Parts: sequence; structure tokens; C-alpha cells
Amino acid sequence: MIKDVCIIGAGFAGLTSARVFSALNYNITLYEKEADVGGVWSASRRYPGLTTQNTRKTYELSDFPMPSNYPEWPSGEQVQHYMQSYVDHFNLNDNIHLNTKVVSTKYKKGVQKWAVTVAQKNDDGTIEELTNEFDYLIIGNGIFSVPSVPTYKGIDSFTEAGGMICHTSEFTDKEKARGKNVLVIGYGKSSCDVANAIYDITGSTHVVARNLIWKIPKLIANKLNYKHLFLSRMSEALFRYIHLRGVDKFFHTVGNPIRKSMLSSVEFIVERQLGLSRLGLHPNKPLESIARSTVSLVSDNFYQNIEEGNIGIKKNTVIKELSGRQATLSNGDVVPVDLIVCGTGWKQVCPFLDEETLAKVTDEEGNFRLYRSMLPVGVERLAFNGYNSSFFSQLNCEIGALWLADYINGGFSLPSELEQNKIVDERLAWMEQRTDGKHSKGTNIIPFSIHHIDELLGDMKMNIGRFTRFKQWLGALNPEVYSKILPRLQKKYQNQQ
Repeated sequence: MIKDVCIIGAGFAGLTSARVFSALNYNITLYEKEADVGGVWSASRRYPGLTTQNTRKTYELSDFPMPSNYPEWPSGEQVQHYMQSYVDHFNLNDNIHLNTKVVSTKYKKGVQKWAVTVAQKNDDGTIEELTNEFDYLIIGNGIFSVPSVPTYKGIDSFTEAGGMICHTSEFTDKEKARGKNVLVIGYGKSSCDVANAIYDITGSTHVVARNLIWKIPKLIANKLNYKHLFLSRMSEALFRYIHLRGVDKFFHTVGNPIRKSMLSSVEFIVERQLGLSRLGLHPNKPLESIARSTVSLVSDNFYQNIEEGNIGIKKNTVIKELSGRQATLSNGDVVPVDLIVCGTGWKQVCPFLDEETLAKVTDEEGNFRLYRSMLPVGVERLAFNGYNSSFFSQLNCEIGALWLADYINGGFSLPSELEQNKIVDERLAWMEQRTDGKHSKGTNIIPFSIHHIDELLGDMKMNIGRFTRFKQWLGALNPEVYSKILPRLQKKYQNQQ
């Protein structure tokens, strides 16, 4: 019988797993290497200007609303405070061990236990290594766990001359940019947020963008909140899912002209609103291409700052070489630089897994082979939560925890391992094709967050009603409608724990 559960990571995946399993009377131990809960929202990783992409109501957990005095797009600090309040409200503090890094894990098949070794930092600064055994292991360390920073030619010359380079998640102090010539690498939200937050104190600020992508205003045509267009069932139906059914099938067959017209209308409005052609920043690809990675919201006044010369942009180029405090770009431009801030993505790694387990969890390309983005095929008593980057990451984590708890309690059965592998193969091939390989090692489900939730709740036979699903076609998803799932599970298993 599974009773003792170990969880790695105190982001949304770890905290929702702790909440769900604790509510079902499991013994929970959660290890977090940082000094606070929050994951990507931790104080150790918050760059200047960090806010949510989601609006406040759409970024809540189902049974714990954000404070009503939070703004429409909460700051990183506010999200972290919200997550700590969640821990406090559900009495999880005693289950969470902060400043504790998981060093190694090993499954002991004979006793069906996971041996988890951690390095715990004590109050006096000493490190103590401890090993404990658990019936089940849930990995919730996140797909944004290890920053990816390029290695540029001439980097030694740059750093020897006093230059500094870091990832956006490591750039937590705005003052480090004061008076400096700064190159911000990348054109995603984090890069543009940082450039927008520091230009007023730097000597110069330039964004170096390998590729231009579509960016979406918070208010379409300065009136309509983007959530109603991009965080609903209707928006997901506009992009081709792996299997087409119902309205999805209509939009991608006989209704394709309607679908294209809808996307073209939004594209036209966004282009005019942001002045992309006038600024020479039109991506020159259809708006539909946002389905390959993510919707990137426009940082407040970002394009205005470009137009006014506060932020420079070097488009369709990369750093070719560094020489002292100068950077030569692949387009031939030479620019002064003292600080490089890289919004260049992340590596998906689990350094605490032994080689045998890691080989079962990933393929030769490093893709995570997870059934329902949760379970590695044929690996006993191990699950991943949060390995499903989406528009509703917090809700996908919560529903994932509910699905996993129901599965562990015997609420439903999985297909055969042969069928699971077939489904995983099909999904990875589809993700590779539709994202041009930018699927975060098989963990990116954008923009199909609601589809994924439907699949998990479908397995559990606990999906929300048709009328509620219909309302999600007409406007943004409200996580609160899923708040009754956990009480249903508690009632289902009240005599089993």
C-alpha cells in the first residue's frame, strides 16, 4: 500500500501535489532547494519587470482565489506570496523542507521503495546529507529548472575585461545594469520585460532577436482583454490538435475558411495596433505560428520605447563574437556591451535520477516519454507533474495531481505498456512536427491546455458538465469550476485511507 509520498520541487506542481495527496491522507514530504516556495516565482529567480502572462482570475488554483486587490496581471512577487498563502492555508509548511537539494534517487525494487538522498542546509550554514525511503516519488522540479546560457566565441575576453553574462532568471537586481551597455538576448516575454525594466538606468539597451515572433497586446484594439480570445476553448479549436473531433474537426475541414478569417482578423488588428510594419518588426509569418511555442504578451509600452529610441533592437541576428567590451553580430553590426542578459530558454534535466531510470524516462534525443505528460512507461512508482508547459500551467498541475491520486488509488486503469508507448510516440512526433522541434523536450502542450485537462478528467470520469464547457467556448476559462473534483475524490476514497 502506498502511504509515504516524496515530492521534489515547491512550484505549482509540487505544491498542488502536496495539497491533493495530503487531503487524501497520504504522508507527504516535499524537498525544495531554494529558500522559499514558488519555483519560477521564487525570489531567487525573479527578474525586474516580471509579471504573469495570464490574468489574475485565470492564474488561480481552483479552490484558492488570488487576493481581489491584485492587479489584472500580478507581479512575480505577488504570485510567490499567493503560493506561500496557499501553503499556509492548507497547513503544508511542516511537510516542506526548504534549502534542501535532492542529490540522488534510487528505486529499491525488492521493497518497492524510492531511496531519496538530500543535502540539507542547516541554520548554521552546514550541509547535512540524509537518506529516506518513500513508497512513491513525484518529480515536480519543473521544465524551467536549469537556465540555458549560450557559450559565445570570445567569452573569456569579455569576462576578463569586466563584462558580465547571466540568464534572465539570474538577473534579479536591476541596479546591476545601471550605467552599463546592455544586450538582452531573445525576443520572448522575459527578454522584452527585462529590456523594458532597465532602459531608464542603462547607458544603452539593445534586444538581440534571432527571430521575430508575434506578440499579443493585453488589450486587443485597446479594448478587449486578450484572455477572451486566447484562453478559451474557441481559441484552442483554431489550432490543429493531434486528433480532430466535434467543433475542432469542423474548423479544420469544411470550416477552415472561417477559422482562417478569424485568425486573419486578429492578426490585422494586432499588426496595426502595435505598428509592426512601420517599425520593421512584422514577423512575416501568420499569427497561427504562435501555436509553435507560446503566446508572448507585449511588455507595457515596449514598442513605444523602441519607436522613441529608448530600446534598440537588432533583429534576425545573433552574437557572432565578443572581443573585450564589444560584440560583433552576425549582421555585421558592432556594439558596445558590458552586460549580457540571456532570455534563451531552459534545459529540462533531472540530475538526481540514476542512469538506468533516466534511460527509461527519456529517449535518445532527450525527450521525456510520459504517458499523459505524467507517467514514464514501465517505471514503477514514479510520476512527473508540471511537465506540461501550457497557458494554464497552475491548473494543469492541479488536475495532474488529482489524476495521479485517482490512478494510485485504483480509480482507473492505464492502457497496456505497448499502447502507452504507441500513444507517446504519436504525441512526440506530432509535437515535433507542429513546433518545428521547439517542444521543450516533449513537455510543451501549448496551446492545448484545456484539451489536456479534458483528457485527464476523462480518464477519471469526472469531467465538468456540458453547459460549463459551453461557457468556456464563449470566454476565458475560470479555474474555480474545477474546485469540486478534489471533494469528489475525498468522498470516493474516504474509507480507503
